Amino acid sequence: MWRAGCASTGVLLGAVTGVDKERRAVIMDGRSLPYDYLVLATEASHSYFGRDDWEPCATGLKCIDDATEIRRRVLLAFERAEATEDDAERAALMTFLIVGGGPTGVELAGAIAELARFGMERDFRRIDPRAARVILVQSGPRILPTFPEPLSAHATRALQDLGVEVVIESRVTDIDAQGVAVDGSAIAARTVLWAAGVVASPATRWLAAGADRG
Repeated sequence: MWRAGCASTGVLLGAVTGVDKERRAVIMDGRSLPYDYLVLATEASHSYFGRDDWEPCATGLKCIDDATEIRRRVLLAFERAEATEDDAERAALMTFLIVGGGPTGVELAGAIAELARFGMERDFRRIDPRAARVILVQSGPRILPTFPEPLSAHATRALQDLGVEVVIESRVTDIDAQGVAVDGSAIAARTVLWAAGVVASPATRWLAAGADRG
């Protein structure tokens, strides 16, 4: 498919299933597309640091489908909190815990806090969304560790002003359907979001190509 304004560029939608390095061709949907130079810009994926069993309970954010799933989980948690008669379950449903204090975790925590406090105040009869508990857990001494310290401090204050609990120097030791263990202490949270780790695409393995740590 040729796009207007890109006279020398062709854009195709399809699934790449292999690369023939000897013949310099990309295999896509059963077709062989020749190339002179090949640039692979594959996406990264989530790393659970050897605990892949956590993934079903702690979705991450890497693509539009992930964002849609997170939105579904957050809104459904409020709906279930409205319906339950169990006070403890309601509190757990209205607790949202984000693992990882990098840019993604900070954005998620802020977005959920804003939604709860400013976007749904008239949507429910039995619960007050503003009472939602949003917790951001970071293993290091500050959030946004790759940013200058003043920006990190400013982000911390901004999140706290929204009501986010910023927990630093704390490690998640377990995650299940009931919640999270942080440094061995259990936190009941029915919505856990993962923003703590990234792993590169496995493309270099199936290409048998050299790669650096980047």
